[in-house]
Amino acid sequence: MPVQRKKQKSEVNPIPVKRQTHNKPQQLIPKTAQKTLAYKLIYPDGICQVNERFYSKAIQYQDINYQLALEEDKRAIFDKYCELLNYFDSSIKVQLCFYNHSGRIEDYQTSIDIDEQADAFNAIRREYAEMLSSQLAKGNNGLVKSKYLVFGIEADSYKTAKVRLERIELDLFGQLRGLGAIAQSLNGAERLRVMHDLLNESQEKFHFDWKQLKASGLGTKDFIAPNGFDFHESNSFRMSGKYAQVSYLQILAPELSDELLKNFLILENDLAVTLHIQSIQQTEAIKLIKRKITDLDKMKIEEQKKAIRSGYDMDILPSDLVTYGAEAKTLLESLQSRNERLFLVTFLLMNMANSKSKLENDFYQAAGIAQSANCSLRPLNFQQERGLTAILPLGINPVPIERALTTSATAIFVPFTTQELFQPAPALYYGLNALSNNLLMADRRKLKTPNGLIIGTPGSGKSFAAKREITNAFLVTEDEIVITDPESEYAPLVNALQGAVVRISINSSQYINPLDLNLDYSEEEDPVALKMDFIFSFMELAAGRKSGLKPEEKSVLDRCVQLIYQPYLQDPKPANLPTLEDLYARLLEIDEPSARYLATVLEIYVTGSYKVFNHHTNVNTDNRLICFDIRELGKQLKKLGMLVIQDQVWNRVTRNRAAKKTTWFYQDEFHLMLKEEQTAAYSVEIWKRFRKWGGIPTAITQNVKDLLASREIENILDNSDFIYMLNQASGDQEILAKHLNISKDQLSYVTHSGEGQGLLFYGNTIIPFSDHFPKETQLYQIMTTKPDEV
Repeated sequence: MPVQRKKQKSEVNPIPVKRQTHNKPQQLIPKTAQKTLAYKLIYPDGICQVNERFYSKAIQYQDINYQLALEEDKRAIFDKYCELLNYFDSSIKVQLCFYNHSGRIEDYQTSIDIDEQADAFNAIRREYAEMLSSQLAKGNNGLVKSKYLVFGIEADSYKTAKVRLERIELDLFGQLRGLGAIAQSLNGAERLRVMHDLLNESQEKFHFDWKQLKASGLGTKDFIAPNGFDFHESNSFRMSGKYAQVSYLQILAPELSDELLKNFLILENDLAVTLHIQSIQQTEAIKLIKRKITDLDKMKIEEQKKAIRSGYDMDILPSDLVTYGAEAKTLLESLQSRNERLFLVTFLLMNMANSKSKLENDFYQAAGIAQSANCSLRPLNFQQERGLTAILPLGINPVPIERALTTSATAIFVPFTTQELFQPAPALYYGLNALSNNLLMADRRKLKTPNGLIIGTPGSGKSFAAKREITNAFLVTEDEIVITDPESEYAPLVNALQGAVVRISINSSQYINPLDLNLDYSEEEDPVALKMDFIFSFMELAAGRKSGLKPEEKSVLDRCVQLIYQPYLQDPKPANLPTLEDLYARLLEIDEPSARYLATVLEIYVTGSYKVFNHHTNVNTDNRLICFDIRELGKQLKKLGMLVIQDQVWNRVTRNRAAKKTTWFYQDEFHLMLKEEQTAAYSVEIWKRFRKWGGIPTAITQNVKDLLASREIENILDNSDFIYMLNQASGDQEILAKHLNISKDQLSYVTHSGEGQGLLFYGNTIIPFSDHFPKETQLYQIMTTKPDEV
């Protein structure tokens, strides 16, 4: 008759029932589903009292890029992980938990939904949201993958345990930070949620709060226990509507690959993997190994006596005895001189499925991975209930199957694979993770330095990636967006979003005044002093001098600029802003060679052919999306035009800062800005200053060689935590790999890659991505720049 546990509405003390187990003494059987959950109390701060003297705490940590890292980085991560393991002494029980379970699709959908607003763009929002939903469906069946570290100690009371557990937790945060992993402590409700999601149907919501608990008189187990358990089968069980099977890994191979754990975790099935790690006190471990060596030596002597009695060579010994003896001596040497410790390790895996046949298929799939590593995955016959207890993130291990491993042997189960990037709304979409097919959703504004670069060869999808991000930011935020467009590529998108396209050329009637000034231009008292940096760069570029202005020329220029801004500073209205003609007139009034030279430089921009910049600004820059089209400026004026637009954007950023608005600034063909010292230096200032003023500059370029040839590129890269790297020319790959510390495995994603494929750098995270935007959408038709599709 099946052994079943029904979930009850409250915890009660059932009458003990005895059960005869296979080759086991009689033991008490819990009567309710709640009693199967082997803990006493969970406190709001996350500490769990498992039994009378054992208390545990849990940490959730984010993954890091181990599998795609450089070999030397892998070695460093491995060594630091060994240090982490050696931190645990014999008084601390450790459990590593890896849970892949089907998430509620509604939760994902909520994260990517785009709320409609009272404007004209809801049709575009709906289409973009449908695109995200279709991309979400391509993911790994909606699996939620999470990683936890549970640690526990014995203590006389909760108060005593709390002090030491919190001290251990702080130490672990530091250790994980050194590995590059972000970690957070789980409070009581979060630990309950983890167990609830593991034990129940994926579509069942978790509802819990401590006030409700106190008022209801229920126990915490009532909120997480499934409807029932059925442990009738010898090597599987049922909980709620799911079938489950707990197995253990029998380690037979003399050597293991650091990819074994990863190969289990990339399975697209509901599963839970746990490693229980218990350190043995060093002196006890050494005594244990010495006793084993003594036993082996005794066996060796017995074999030699047999050989003498039988009349054959006494040096001929059983191969197993020779092997074990050598291994034991090597192990003893490691413990005594190589900073190794001895751990008792239990590796358990629990498959979960909606049907018995699916469960069997999942098990054979996992068993195949174990077999490929010369190991064996075996079901826990007649111990499924113990296995479930060991799988739960409680920190206890009732399964009596352990393998003694050294620190480095234990560390081969590296608990890191590759990172995911899925942040809640208002995160933007950046494609699919090429390794897991999961959505990449990120908010650049959360980065320390959200500045970015989009780089790739022609046809790799740079402009499309920029347009997709622009569209996404426009639809889900209230931020303002400015684009410098040297090739007239962005007008269709800007027009579709009812933005303003400003076309600046020699024959244009739309003007931008280079001497525009916002009184919030600087945090300093004198905004004109900061404006001088731009004016110096403008004059140096106009003069075509690579050596820059002479000191006497800068002095004369500074004197004149201070004078021409006086009317505006006294009465700050647009009509009082000076133009280049005012500066030119002031320079002519000074009878000095430097002034005459500077006036001559300005003459062509005031009265000559290039007087497009000698006007007051007459375009409406109040639109939240504005594109400066400078294609028709010509080669001579294009760099100057890009410099002027940079300064205009700086004015806009300072204005938006007061309104607490973010300003996105996209500069296509950015390599042009780094060719000249003056524009390069001013661009670096933009990259350094924008962050604290709420600006997010993004450089877009295909000429990576020109970009990297600039002396200023280091400053740009050092101040950019976001890089969207598409396919790269073979000559650029090696240079980029050196600048950005990219491994060969990572580099393969930008070598002969298709359009919309590459590497995403987000802070310390590097993720290979693939973005195949649906071509049948109206948005694609607006954003594409392919000649045959336009």
